[in-house]
Amino acid sequence: MTLFGTAGIRGPVEEVTPALALAVGQAAGDPDTTFVVGRDGRETGPALAAAVEAGLESAGSDVVRIGEVPTPTLAFASRGRKGVMLTASHNPPQDNGIKLFANGVEFDRNAERAVEDLVESDGGLESVRWDRWGESSTLEVLDAYRDAVVAYVREQFSSSSDGSADETPLEGLEIAVDCGNGMGSLATPHVLGRLGADVVALNANVDGHFIARESKPTPETLSDFSAFLETGSFDLGLAHDGDADRLVVLGPDGEVIHEDTVLALVAAHYTAASDAEDPVVVTTPNASARIDEQVRNAGGHVERVRLGALHEGIARERRAAADDDETAVVFAAEPWKHIHTAFGGWIDGVASAAVVSALVAAAGDTETLRAPVTERPYRKVSVDCPDDAKADAMAALETDLSDGFPAAAVDTSYGVRLEFEDASWILVRPSGTEPYVRIYAESDTVDDLVADARDVVEAAIAASR
Repeated sequence: MTLFGTAGIRGPVEEVTPALALAVGQAAGDPDTTFVVGRDGRETGPALAAAVEAGLESAGSDVVRIGEVPTPTLAFASRGRKGVMLTASHNPPQDNGIKLFANGVEFDRNAERAVEDLVESDGGLESVRWDRWGESSTLEVLDAYRDAVVAYVREQFSSSSDGSADETPLEGLEIAVDCGNGMGSLATPHVLGRLGADVVALNANVDGHFIARESKPTPETLSDFSAFLETGSFDLGLAHDGDADRLVVLGPDGEVIHEDTVLALVAAHYTAASDAEDPVVVTTPNASARIDEQVRNAGGHVERVRLGALHEGIARERRAAADDDETAVVFAAEPWKHIHTAFGGWIDGVASAAVVSALVAAAGDTETLRAPVTERPYRKVSVDCPDDAKADAMAALETDLSDGFPAAAVDTSYGVRLEFEDASWILVRPSGTEPYVRIYAESDTVDDLVADARDVVEAAIAASR
């Protein structure tokens, strides 16, 4: 596909235009179907939302406008119907995007392909007859979503002797939240406060220019926030991207806690808490072996799926377990983004903020919580590779990497992943958007491992040119 990427449609507004939004709405819509439509705080959001709504209604769908909301709120509202979110997530303010949902889950590849084929077809988009156009209405859903997150976390972290929910599992915790002028401003501080935390919210006004920092939370863009944490008495810091599907966690010293460590800790919690005989955690090929270690120690196992397709991995594992009451998907995540399967089928940074905070509260502090996780050095390297050489290079690397690292177990499902007995690993995969082959690696001797892998990768690319 050329229109949809790993997370919907996304790009500069010279490409994600009202004309495109209109076409996507017409292609996705159909009579007797209701869509909820939401947007983040970007300046171009209202025009794109109006265009996609016009397309949906002219295709016969009813539209429920829910306004500016976090992406997980839109997904929550799409349960029992379909949804469109206008957001470019962590991209810069001049970008925007379109994400499609059905019953609380992102469109899968087949559904996206069907929309793309109609958008790109000649004469394939037509309005229904004038008297069958859909109707529009508005709905306030943010309160219901925040209530649902609060209730879920209270239930997850019940500590009463009679099994009733603890109303304030975060009581005594001091948390700073950097909302980054994004949609987390409308949910996370509120949710954490209701769960008992003492919350200080920074950059908690929605601003489509992201005036405080870049929308993507990284150690570099969070430097001011890190310094703020160091000067206070906070138990932890939390930071969101523009639409609040991502979460970054920081210790009280301002250090960004590695995303795979956060993932491993949440995965271990859900695995240990599950009543299933075989709890399954779904993650992606670039995720650390520390996740496998923690899940295995908690009594479950990990399955992997391609980047951007956690919902497809959940569906796959549920199909495989359809006749097996002992198996259940308890959590799904890729670095920065988590699906709390008992809560819903969508990536939810607000729920993650509350769950991680509850884990810190239960452990006493972030250091105690992190202690069971072995954190090995990690590297990500990009190797130049023309797009037209990627397929041949990756085909060669399935054999060449196996030959170059004979002690490793090899998985070629999503790129080439090599796993070693000491829990070191390498993943080599082509970039879907740039002229690179990526090398991901984690090991106590990571620089040597990357250097050896790079030699093999560069040789395969040279032979494929």
